[in-house]
Amino acid sequence: MTQVHSLLLNMEFAIVDIETTGGNAKLGGITEIAVVIHDGHQIVHEFQTLINPEQGIPTYITGLTGIDNQMVRYSPTFEQIAEQLWELLEGRVFVAHQVNFDFGFIAEAFSRLGRKLSSPKLCTVRLARKVFPGMRSYSLGRICESKGIPILARHRAMGDAKATAILFDQMLKVNKAHIYESLKKNTGLTFLPPNFPLSRFREIPEETGIYYMLDNKGKVIYVGKANNIKERFKGHFTGQALPHLKNQLKVEIHNLKWELTGTEFMALILEALEIKRLWPKYNSALKMPKTLWGLFSYIDGVGYQRFQIAKVSASLQPLETFFSREEAQDFLKEALSQHSLCAKLSGLRKVNCADVKDQNCYGACEQKEGITDYNERTQQFLSRIKESRGAIAIELPGRASHEKACCVFENGMLTKYGFFEEATFKEAQLNPVKPFPETAYILRQFFHRFSTDQIQVLSHSESVSQEWTLGF
Repeated sequence: MTQVHSLLLNMEFAIVDIETTGGNAKLGGITEIAVVIHDGHQIVHEFQTLINPEQGIPTYITGLTGIDNQMVRYSPTFEQIAEQLWELLEGRVFVAHQVNFDFGFIAEAFSRLGRKLSSPKLCTVRLARKVFPGMRSYSLGRICESKGIPILARHRAMGDAKATAILFDQMLKVNKAHIYESLKKNTGLTFLPPNFPLSRFREIPEETGIYYMLDNKGKVIYVGKANNIKERFKGHFTGQALPHLKNQLKVEIHNLKWELTGTEFMALILEALEIKRLWPKYNSALKMPKTLWGLFSYIDGVGYQRFQIAKVSASLQPLETFFSREEAQDFLKEALSQHSLCAKLSGLRKVNCADVKDQNCYGACEQKEGITDYNERTQQFLSRIKESRGAIAIELPGRASHEKACCVFENGMLTKYGFFEEATFKEAQLNPVKPFPETAYILRQFFHRFSTDQIQVLSHSESVSQEWTLGF
């Protein structure tokens, strides 16, 4: 099934025509409305009513439509039919001949009732110019005459709506692609890949998780993670970044699957695992850099514990290793924030913290804070690094309020993970995985964001047992 067929099979159209007291939506009123529902194959429902516009109908309008003040005197007002009309229009594409006229009047009438009509729109005048090019006139009367479409009651809502519906049906049968492209343009979705259904895009959640791009055979060609999956998906096909990859994905993607994770940390972890498991053709493998950077610690001449970032060498054993200087700096900055450490004593600043009004520092760089107090916090930081290298269990929020997630790391790498109901955790529920260095990289990024209540240090026997329970 082509993209166009898939789109139109999952879309319904509300084909609308109205009669009014004049041409100004702000000042005029609606005297009659007709809605014809088309499901992409055929007409499935019709609705028609006269409406009391709550204002006089000019004689020239009566001459055109045949609708006079007496005819609408006891008809319902717009407010009285608003709920029924809203149900007909909601979730459907608004179609009309000169669509902005009809849509403008109806949107204005809903606006007076405190509702905003935001349906996607299609204009059969514009569509006809593309599907039936070269005609002398695209007025409803002339085009229907040319195409042999009867108008049973010209300038009455149902007569014109029914004729517009038949015209629309003809255009669907002649060239669905023009209608699809116009629909994408009018809904601001021109970025969508040609083989990706609009209906599927609307189903993508705006939540945190991982996603899988699939080709026409259902094979995964790309795995990603996002805090907002829908926005991230859109970002793949907009902007100027990586144009070559964008164009390749746009041609090949036919579908998208996703898995919610609850937190960014779990999304990163599962993304890394899935890339290793599937090796999608458009995911670049993480390449180990030639130069590694390390975090080092020493006691200065006064007695304060200091930190320094430098390249790793055979003669020096770092506290922690990083793939870049920037990664090491981000790790250290997070620790400074968590433990109120001094940026100058940590090698991230040359001037005293007071000179830049850094309130995170308590004055250690000017020896205004006692050595013992300051070094006690640095030891807390060092203990957290040591913990992250041992066997630990980390509890995280789950995908719903009643759920939790748990990750077990040994030697810094993920070995087990899983989601569970808050009151029913058993370690055997966790999924064992092959340790990958990439998960250690993710743990380093996030470890100092976790509270002590989220981390449980495991003994060796607990880390291999199938029976331990969470003790957070």
